[in-house]
Amino acid sequence: MIYPRKLGSRLIRELDSPRITLLTGMRQTGKTTLIRHIFGKVQNENKLFLDLENPLNQSIFEEKNFDNILSNLRELGIDPEKKIFLFLDEIQLAPAITRAVKYLYDHYRVKFFLTGSSSYYLKNLFSESLSGRKIIYELFPLDFEEFLIFKGQEKKFSPTIEKKAKAKNRIAFEKQNKYYDEYLKSGGFPGVVLEKKNKRSVLEDIFRSFFEKDVRTLADFKGIRELRDLIILLANRIGSKLDVSKLAREIGISRETVYSYLGFLEKTYFISLISPFSRSLNGEVRGAKKIYFCDTGLVNLLGKTAEGNIFENAVFLNLRDHGKINFYEKYKGPEIDFILDGKAALEAKIHGDSTDLKKLKRTATGLNLKNYYLITKNYFDHPRAIPAVDL
Repeated sequence: MIYPRKLGSRLIRELDSPRITLLTGMRQTGKTTLIRHIFGKVQNENKLFLDLENPLNQSIFEEKNFDNILSNLRELGIDPEKKIFLFLDEIQLAPAITRAVKYLYDHYRVKFFLTGSSSYYLKNLFSESLSGRKIIYELFPLDFEEFLIFKGQEKKFSPTIEKKAKAKNRIAFEKQNKYYDEYLKSGGFPGVVLEKKNKRSVLEDIFRSFFEKDVRTLADFKGIRELRDLIILLANRIGSKLDVSKLAREIGISRETVYSYLGFLEKTYFISLISPFSRSLNGEVRGAKKIYFCDTGLVNLLGKTAEGNIFENAVFLNLRDHGKINFYEKYKGPEIDFILDGKAALEAKIHGDSTDLKKLKRTATGLNLKNYYLITKNYFDHPRAIPAVDL
C-alpha cells in the first residue's frame, strides 16, 4: 500500500515544469517510494526510472561524448526525438553524472527528477549556470498528520496556527493522544511507523545505515568514533544552546572539528540548528544555536533524554512547515521556545496551564509580538492553547 505524503502533490505539479526537480532528505524517509509514485503518475510512455545504486545504470551516463547517452537510453526503450521523463534515484552515489544531466537538460527535451540522501552534495552539485532551472524539495520523517495517515487515522488539520487554536476538540484529543505517545517514543520514519513488533531494531538499522553509507560515503572524517560520541552528547542537549567549546573538551577534539561535524550532521538532515531571534532588521542575531534532532525515535534510541526535551523536539518537527523558526532567550531572563516568522511566539509545555500562558504573554508583549500560543501535551481549554496532536 502506498501512503500519501504531503509533499506528493507539489511534486506531481513539477511534472509540468521543465526545470530539474531534486528530492533530498535523510535516508529511509521514503524518497524512493515517493518518487516511484510520481513516476507512476507520468502520462507518457517515454519515461525511465534508474536506481544509481546499480553500477550498470551508472554506466549508461559514463560516456565521454554525452550525445552517446541518448543511444544508450534508446536501448532501454526511450525515443530521443520525443520529450523524455528521466528519474534518477540516489544520484549522490555517482556525482560525475551531474555533468551529463546538465548537458542533456541544455540540449534535449528531458525532464529530470533526481533524488539523493543528502544536501551535503546536492545543493552544490550543479553549477551556478543552472540557477533558476532547478528546484530542491526536502523530505523529512513523518510529521504527526502523516503519522496518523499511516496509522489509518486520517484527520483534517487546520492550516494555520491561529485556526489550530480555535479548532481543538477534547473528544478528538482523547482519541489521538495515544497515537501521539507512540509518535514521541518511536518517531516518524515510515519503516518504523509501519513495523508492528520490533521498532527499535528498525531504528538501529537506520542509525547504522547513516554511519555506513552517509558518513563513510559523503564525508572524509578520520574520527568516526568522535562523531558518534558527539551525536550521543547532542541527544542530551535537545532544545538547548550549544556550547561548542564544552563539547570539544568533553570529546577531546578541537572546536573546528566540532563545527565540521555539526555542519555535516545538519547537511545530512540528522540535526537542525536554529538561531536566536532579535528585533534587528534581519530578525536574527549571531550567537549560540539551539539543536533539534530529525526524529524523536532516534533520540530515544541514543539515550535517556528528558520527556520535556523529547516533546519540544517533536513540536519543532511539526512547526517547521509553517515558516522560519527562531528562538528567544535573554541572558538570565525569560525565554521563548519558538518564534515563527518573526510574528508569533510559541512555547512548548507537557503540562501547560494559565501560569505558563501569562509568562509567555509577558515576554511576547515585550518583543512586540501580538500572537502567542502555548503548545501542550495535555488538553488546555484556552483560546491561546494548541494541543500538540493538532499541530
